[in-house]
Amino acid sequence: MRRAPACSAVVIHSERMSSDFINTLGFAMGSAWLSGINLYATVVTLGLLQRFHLVQLPGSLDVLQHWWIVGLAGFLYIVEFAADKIPAVDSIWDAVHTFIRIPAGAVMAASAFAHFDPSVRLVALLAGGGVALSSHGTKAATRLAANTSPEPLSNILLSLGEDVIAVGASLLMAFHPVVILLIVGVFLVLAVWLAHRIVRALRRLFQPRIRVAGSR
Repeated sequence: MRRAPACSAVVIHSERMSSDFINTLGFAMGSAWLSGINLYATVVTLGLLQRFHLVQLPGSLDVLQHWWIVGLAGFLYIVEFAADKIPAVDSIWDAVHTFIRIPAGAVMAASAFAHFDPSVRLVALLAGGGVALSSHGTKAATRLAANTSPEPLSNILLSLGEDVIAVGASLLMAFHPVVILLIVGVFLVLAVWLAHRIVRALRRLFQPRIRVAGSR
């Protein structure tokens, strides 16, 4: 009979460990996903939440609270906010940020698991890079298609939409990490479904231009 309290304590501890892992996974995959959409807005939002003690970020993500990190990310966000309203500049910006957003997403995912086993951190690093790649790739392909349109409204609306998603989803992740984990899962399924259609749309856009150039 005396073993019952001990068994209960083990069960409670196991449940807490499982809950902590799932919440951390939500932060890891959520931050990686948002890094591919708008890295700087995500860093500023999470950094300020941690700075003002509105949330406790897992692992080593609390490093985002330092003012120099928030300030640098804020400055780069302002630059990006202006750059992605200009179609030609936006395409170049996205191409360059392929080498920034994806590694940053991988690092943020691994940082969330800083207090876990090294093997878990390695898996988080690889998974985070893959998630960041999927969101960045979807964003870049969508913006590339929009940049070919002569009217600027669609590009501006997409840019503002990305900002709203980055800030809003960062807030959601901070208080409901499991929900953002589910959203990332749905996005990955949709990204696979949309990838083929986006590629086909881009081919239809550029094939006439290639033919014209070839005829010359």
